[in-house]
Amino acid sequence: MFKTSSNVRRLSENEKTQYKSDGYITGLPVFANEARDDLNEFFTSLNSRLSSDIDINQTNMWHKASLNFYNLCRTPAILDYVEDLLGPNFFQWGGQFFLKEPNDGSVVPWHQDSQYWPLSPAKSVTVWLALYDTDEENAAMKIVKKSHNQGMFNHITNKATNLVLDQEVSKDQIKEENIVSLNLKAGEMSLHDDGLLHGSEANFSSRRRCGVTMRFAPVNVKADLSIWPHFETQLARGTDNFKNNPTAEIPRGEGTPIKKFQYSKEFVNQW
Repeated sequence: MFKTSSNVRRLSENEKTQYKSDGYITGLPVFANEARDDLNEFFTSLNSRLSSDIDINQTNMWHKASLNFYNLCRTPAILDYVEDLLGPNFFQWGGQFFLKEPNDGSVVPWHQDSQYWPLSPAKSVTVWLALYDTDEENAAMKIVKKSHNQGMFNHITNKATNLVLDQEVSKDQIKEENIVSLNLKAGEMSLHDDGLLHGSEANFSSRRRCGVTMRFAPVNVKADLSIWPHFETQLARGTDNFKNNPTAEIPRGEGTPIKKFQYSKEFVNQW
């Protein structure tokens, strides 16, 4: 789909140890520098399908709707990195864009993904693939290393209109010396644990910041369908001998999600 970087590789033992200890790995090469224009075209093409009243940040399930998005998530280098953490048998259950246009005042508050996800056991890994150069100036994601080892933090509800999420962890619970900015070049990616505290500030720069998140989990993970009835999986690698969850059809064309949670069957007529 896009030209792969000549620097792709497998995770080193030190990186695997770092992930267990710190909850993240960053700066992993995926796509070559020559793929920048293709990554931009990929984003602008999919984003252009949405009507002006729909915020792309509030859409999900792109991997169930769009064959192009699904194929991006099946890039061998991406799956190799994930396999090195999860083992040979895992599925994908989420695919989303996180966009901050220039001078966008939106903020992602400090939070743990597992606060929102009714999944057991909590073992999901998130890929954050940078579609554009991302740094502190244009609101790169920040994490609190080692926070995934401290259990669940107290989240409070905050309905402020500039917040992308409505639950946040107060700053007094955070060790500032452990905050790390995950600066990435276009075509690079990071990985983080579902218990890791993370968030991002407002983008007051003149540069777009956008990343694709892909959520993967081992096949033994089960969703509480009474909370997430739309939860469906697509096997990414290996086999699923547990069959704990409904499965989603692989897209046969280009559908477009318009909200956070949708069944794969809702996209069939769009293909």
